[in-house]
Amino acid sequence: MSLRRKQLGQKGESVAERFLQSKGYQTVARNVRSRHGEIDLIAMDGDTLVFVEVRTRSGFAYGTPTESVTWRKRRKLQELALAYLQNCSQPVKHFRFDVIGIVYVPAALQPRIDHIIHAF
Repeated sequence: MSLRRKQLGQKGESVAERFLQSKGYQTVARNVRSRHGEIDLIAMDGDTLVFVEVRTRSGFAYGTPTESVTWRKRRKLQELALAYLQNCSQPVKHFRFDVIGIVYVPAALQPRIDHIIHAF
């Protein structure tokens, strides 16, 4: 992955985190890595633990960011979430998966943010 793409992704994750916090979510963790992959953000929405996949793009040439979350990626996130839940010290009653798509359009002052709650 190029440095530019990595920086764009990190910037998108920061924007997504602030966006969620503005909606009342509390960040639990960011960039939770294991040897099998990474969960971008984990947050609490009330009593629900939310696993968030963040996709950031600099345009729409290859479709929207949220469209890029394939069935393989969803399955991988489910596996990572299960491993995370198995290692939690506190029991988790409710959890879900959200997807946040961020697009930086050159002429716009603010990025476009699409939040899909309970995406899968």
